[in-house]
Amino acid sequence: MIVLRTPDARFNGLPGFAYAPHYATDLPGFEGLRMHYLDEGRRDVEHTWLCLHGQPTWSYLYRKMVPLLVGSGGRVIAPDLFGFGKSDKPTDESFYTFSRHRDALVALVEQLNLGNTTLVCQDWGGLLGLTLPMDMPRRFARLLIMNTALGTGDTPLTEGFIAWRAWNNKNPDMDIAKLMARSCAHLSAAESQAYAAPYPDASYKAGVRRFPNLVPDHPEADGAAISRRARDWWRSEWDGQSFMAVGMKDPVLGAPVMRSLAKLIRGCPAPYEHADAGHFVQEWGEDIARRALDAFGGS
Repeated sequence: MIVLRTPDARFNGLPGFAYAPHYATDLPGFEGLRMHYLDEGRRDVEHTWLCLHGQPTWSYLYRKMVPLLVGSGGRVIAPDLFGFGKSDKPTDESFYTFSRHRDALVALVEQLNLGNTTLVCQDWGGLLGLTLPMDMPRRFARLLIMNTALGTGDTPLTEGFIAWRAWNNKNPDMDIAKLMARSCAHLSAAESQAYAAPYPDASYKAGVRRFPNLVPDHPEADGAAISRRARDWWRSEWDGQSFMAVGMKDPVLGAPVMRSLAKLIRGCPAPYEHADAGHFVQEWGEDIARRALDAFGGS
């Protein structure tokens, strides 16, 4: 297997991202691969925030939320999925599967021995992350959920997602900086380019290309059964606190999808609807973090 590792120099001087890197190099089942994660705040704190990104982003997406979450007295863990950010990038697209990504997250949570954790998720961070707590319920206490979905394979995909998947497949070397600038008009040019930093050329983008094609689109698809089990668990067994924020300008995973998802999460209060935010809600992260902290009692 050919594995690429983005040169460190690509990450020098990224705006708002003066965070020290941390690496897991011996995750069971992923020997020989290096997963990057942010680890901010003291390790002896009572509460941890596990922040999961989606496509085509990486942990840079959480840079605006990290200071507030750490400032509340918490520890923040924000991994880069394999194929993204500072993590290793196998070039074979068949490496990237729903189950393999999930297994890597499970292994990281267990290796770091996370507990009393808030799951913070958006996009693929939710498709994958929402399947975690049911199998390790003692590790998770709260949920901060933003524009995402469950990939249960038994409901039709939205027209918006089908169009996105088709566009993704026609653009194997997608211009990530341009995409982010178009989606988040308030970003500086340097911030938009920071999202493209992990990818010197198209050969580094196998994971980016693969993700839209991994969304379960039929009941037997990889990830569909475990997502249906997660749906049942969130609806009947979840007993933690929840906070949902919706970027109302998201054409794919916006208000209709999120309102339906809220009904599947036991005890989920009415979503906070951010009128200006789009799909990448974390780019309005200061406001989201403050409101979530208020909802959770300040920490």
